[in-house]
Amino acid sequence: MHTHSETSRQDLPIRVGTRASLLARTQTGWVVDQLRSHGHAVEVVTISTQGDRRDDVPISAIGGDGVFVRELERALLERRIDAAVHSLKDLPTEETPGLTVACVPVRAMPFDALVAREPCTLESLPPGAVVGTSSLRRVAQVKAIRSDLDVRAIRGNVDSRLRRLDGGEYDCLILAGAGLERLGLASRITHVLRPDAFWPAVSQGALGIQIRADDGRLRLALEPLDDPATHQAVRAERSCLAALAGGCLAPIGAWGHQTDDGHLELGGCVLEDSGDRVLRIAATVRAAVPHDELPELSRKPESLGKELAGLLLDRGAAAMLARVRARVSPL
Repeated sequence: MHTHSETSRQDLPIRVGTRASLLARTQTGWVVDQLRSHGHAVEVVTISTQGDRRDDVPISAIGGDGVFVRELERALLERRIDAAVHSLKDLPTEETPGLTVACVPVRAMPFDALVAREPCTLESLPPGAVVGTSSLRRVAQVKAIRSDLDVRAIRGNVDSRLRRLDGGEYDCLILAGAGLERLGLASRITHVLRPDAFWPAVSQGALGIQIRADDGRLRLALEPLDDPATHQAVRAERSCLAALAGGCLAPIGAWGHQTDDGHLELGGCVLEDSGDRVLRIAATVRAAVPHDELPELSRKPESLGKELAGLLLDRGAAAMLARVRARVSPL
């Protein structure tokens, strides 16, 4: 039997928090539409984050991991919102006490994409072409493939980056394919960058819907939005990242996916750009996924992530990441 206060709470709109960027609001809009289609009343609460306010400096200079999520998490803990929609790649692997990722919807394109003014691939760009990206992972992989390209930093939202490209400041950009797809800009993609040559960020293309861990009402409401296959894949990727002690800014790439023969396959790489050369180690592991366990999200994904991390560590990942951290740590 429900008390009056419990019944009242059940009838309250679900307050969904989002960052202010167009991409974040578009992603959140999809989640809101899904919740409303299942009969829930929803309110959207826009929250400004430190990472959005400071797009004039490298992310590592304003706090590194979590700069796009801390204010949303604080709003959740202070009960100003009931759920927060994150790009899962921005969310640190260590869960914030009292909060949990209750839902991971079906994933959009997990790969990076080359966006150029003229049709081309990374391999066909002319020597000295200017490539815009600020991600250490992307910079290192571009240099590993084409050391003769001029890689220059760029930050800001997708629209502002595309304006700078179209204005001639860059010959091409490297952006997340998922963001372009969600903004209706997939036609701007000139080349999709895929593993094993080019690894995406951990959880790239996936959304994570975070709630308070004790909120059974929200957990139940979000259940129909969860995609078990995507959820398993990103759990494996994030487990690998955590075992490598790498934050979301570290030059680590990974991609997990369900294969046609019923396996969860997970691959990844660790990179180090020493200035004169790029060190790169990669490995792939796979495990059978019993179909009857898929809905329950078994513990297998975390084990697979740790197995991949162990292989990478055996091949020298720890020393590589230590050198990277020493070079990029803020003063």
